[in-house]
Amino acid sequence: MLNIQKKLSGSFLGLLSLPATAVGFALSTQIAALSWLLSTRFGLDIHDVALVWLAGPMAGIIGQPIVGAISDDAWFLGGRRKPFILIGGVLGALMFLALPEIGVISTALGFEGVIVIATIIALLLDLSINVTFNPARSIIADLTPEGKKRTSGFTIMQLVSGFFGLLAYFISIVLGNITLIYIAVFLVLAFSVIPCFFIEEDKNMNVGSEDEVKTKTGIAQIFKIIYPLSGFLLFAVYLIIDKLIVHGKWESAQVNVMYACLGLTLLLGIGVILKGFKKQSNENEFHKIMVAHSFSWLGIQSMFVMSFFFAKEIIVPNLENSAIANSFTTFFTGKIPSADDTAGNILSLAFLLFNAVGAFFPVLVLEPMAKSLGRVKTYFISILIMSMAYLFVWKLGHTETSFYLGICLAGIGWSAVISIVFAIMSERVDKKKMGLNMGLFNYSVVLPQMMTVGVAAMVKDSGDYSMLYLVCGISLFISFVFWLFVKEPESTGESSSIPTGGGH
Repeated sequence: MLNIQKKLSGSFLGLLSLPATAVGFALSTQIAALSWLLSTRFGLDIHDVALVWLAGPMAGIIGQPIVGAISDDAWFLGGRRKPFILIGGVLGALMFLALPEIGVISTALGFEGVIVIATIIALLLDLSINVTFNPARSIIADLTPEGKKRTSGFTIMQLVSGFFGLLAYFISIVLGNITLIYIAVFLVLAFSVIPCFFIEEDKNMNVGSEDEVKTKTGIAQIFKIIYPLSGFLLFAVYLIIDKLIVHGKWESAQVNVMYACLGLTLLLGIGVILKGFKKQSNENEFHKIMVAHSFSWLGIQSMFVMSFFFAKEIIVPNLENSAIANSFTTFFTGKIPSADDTAGNILSLAFLLFNAVGAFFPVLVLEPMAKSLGRVKTYFISILIMSMAYLFVWKLGHTETSFYLGICLAGIGWSAVISIVFAIMSERVDKKKMGLNMGLFNYSVVLPQMMTVGVAAMVKDSGDYSMLYLVCGISLFISFVFWLFVKEPESTGESSSIPTGGGH
């Protein structure tokens, strides 16, 4: 074991943060480049792009609970978490390498269109992110003691990951998305692989009693945990059958099925709240949090997937002069971006600002606010601000500067999503199965993400791309309402600190 690990020095905590930084950089690159690449290079429309983005939640549904459960108990290749970080990093780098070559790969394999290969590459890329995501966070908790050192570990992780996330969007603006993708190949590989050679895990770490370790979580138990999300789950099943079995024959019913599934989720959520009035329990609170969080992510993921089209169809036509975002490209490269590249630059600058708020707001504002008001109140206030920000973009965000303003305000909610929610959720679950519970909680992220295909169809049918932000605003407002019924966890001292180790 290295001396810096024994002392838990700042340099070791920085080293420990690199796998999570690799995940964050991969996600930022995906958000900045994937929709732009599929639309401008391969001609896919908003609905087809949303279909490719489905690969992410599908990978999350399969990968996160399995990897979380296995990494709680397994030991191979010299670690509990390190093997998954290594595998995920290598696979992610390879998929970024393949991403610009989707057309070449499709032609070589004899496919007429690119959507099949694009979906497969996106699926494997997201699978690599999902393989790495939980172990990269869990290893920080494994190797730091409760208290100040663990809080420092997560804080350093957020600062390092946040910095590189901002760097990804800056590279996108200045050097372009193709260059960003190739830089991601190197950074994702390096930040995933190199730390594993210097970090030593404890094989004998206490993960519970022998009986607890032997306890298995079956399908029935998993469904009992995630049943409030049954509406989102039904839409996912409908979508898989429509796309993979009946080959799109049910597509005309997509929007109506989405409405019905959202209605079912709302009814189940109300049922969870009513049940909580009769009998309070950690399980009931966990269900409330899952439902509330799911509606947050329906809006957030819709923004991530479709904002490029909003920028392209709404903002670029309203530009009176050259876009502010293009000034970086022109200054550093001397090139004048095309209309499509301008939309990409606007999107990247917007998400740079969005993530800048997300990176620094938790430490500067949310943590002091949470100590005063409580984490739940702090969280639902942030979500309400995000909802209002989305509605602002819907009505008034049709110019470049007003769009940036709205996105910055939405970043306040994002800062809470990537920080406070995990602190609240983690006190409502079995600590001995934290990896598994993180994976199951992620269903409140990945199942709503699959519904973005329905949102894309609705926006496309309306012919008004600003409708995207109306949907986002309504979705976040529903999340806010459900959060009003979540109880503040009873915790004191260090355990009530915000572990800024969030992410997607």
